[in-house]
Amino acid sequence: MQPTLYGIKNCDTVKKARQWLATNVPDYQFHDFRSDGLSEAKVLQWIDALGIDALINKRSTTWKSFSEDDKTRIFDLNQAPALIVANPTIIKRPVLEAEGTTQVGFKAEQYAAVFS
Repeated sequence: MQPTLYGIKNCDTVKKARQWLATNVPDYQFHDFRSDGLSEAKVLQWIDALGIDALINKRSTTWKSFSEDDKTRIFDLNQAPALIVANPTIIKRPVLEAEGTTQVGFKAEQYAAVFS
């Protein structure tokens, strides 16, 4: 299966991950979840693989703009997928699906281990 990197093209961390992948794993796909969208099913896969705490970026502008009710609802697995799909910038970036694993964030050493 071809590796897929999910993120937003103007995010600095996503840019670093894309540069690393272009050099080391040129046959990868980039999915911009702001312009290409996300499904609730994909979000649920990530929650299952990573846990909601790892997936949510609590330092993001989106998190800071959430009401207290939204901040509570994001941890309710019945409500989280729809809330995340409606606010994709709440996701820590990038998300990498490769070699049967799902990773969040970017560290060159971590990516090298995935593709070794």
